[in-house]
Amino acid sequence: MKAFVFENRLALDDLRAVDRPAPSPGPRQVLLCMRAASLNYRDLSIARGEYGSYPLPLVPVSDGAGAVVAVGSEVRRFRVGELVCPSYVPDWIEGPIQQETATRRLGGPADGVLRELMSVDEDAVVRAPAHLTAAEAATLPIAGVTAWQALFVDGRVTTGQTVAVQGSGGVSLFVVQLARAAGVRVLCVLRGGGRRDALERLGAEVFDSTLPDWPEQVLAATAGHGVDLFVDIVGGQMLSKTIAATRVGGSVVLLGYVGGTSVSLDLLAVIRRAVTLHAVSGGSRTSFEQLVRFFEVHELRPIIDARFAFDELRAAYDYLGAGKPLGKVIVDFEQARRTP
Repeated sequence: MKAFVFENRLALDDLRAVDRPAPSPGPRQVLLCMRAASLNYRDLSIARGEYGSYPLPLVPVSDGAGAVVAVGSEVRRFRVGELVCPSYVPDWIEGPIQQETATRRLGGPADGVLRELMSVDEDAVVRAPAHLTAAEAATLPIAGVTAWQALFVDGRVTTGQTVAVQGSGGVSLFVVQLARAAGVRVLCVLRGGGRRDALERLGAEVFDSTLPDWPEQVLAATAGHGVDLFVDIVGGQMLSKTIAATRVGGSVVLLGYVGGTSVSLDLLAVIRRAVTLHAVSGGSRTSFEQLVRFFEVHELRPIIDARFAFDELRAAYDYLGAGKPLGKVIVDFEQARRTP
């Protein structure tokens, strides 16, 4: 089978296609013929050598979908022919994340999905939503599940509340889609107005983050209270403004670091507003299964920006790195690139 690997170092120019022996499933494993993968900012950071050090060689990319083509003798959860997604954190089945369930993650340190065939423990696989294509299902394991975890598990948002989120990346779009489907008001803080129309069509109210008083605008739009939950994608020094736009007793969920990994906070401001900070890194298999049911009930579809063929992986990375996508970037194992 064909696979992409970082052979000698974590760098885009060391990413290459190789031939590997086809795997066979163990007694409690399913063999997947991978059909699509979806790139996340984490994948780009790993490929740039910015995310950490992992054992090599490493098959990259965390999110994918494939068809079950064989099952082990003891498998009971899946049948041949089903479209499924490997879990990003394979050992996290339910409940809060723990040290023993957090270590193994697809795409680093464990091998990821950019291979034609992969054997996966049946407990680390989730059935894809019945109405989605493989490319659409491939967007869910990190971006979709993280948004679900942020909103409904850690954030505990409920119908009638107000959520804010930054940007128009993959997780941000899932936050908007999921929250609106749940009857939650969504405020989206964007850099400039270039994507205002697209976010407004999804049901979000848009604010310009380049304006220094945007937290005051958010407060004004919420009758002076602030939002119940702020999903912070940016991190860095933007966090202090995020907290200022959150109501007293509200929550901030920390998901990203595109604005930097270092933060300076006025602790008095945090204490006065009694804001709870949560850090979210993916979600459990149970959360993934809940997301699948929600997608099916509400007939939601992920937003895909561009598709690249399996042998155009470097172009897909470059496209994501250029900051162009409005939606997910897909590596389609079966189709040629569809120009965005």
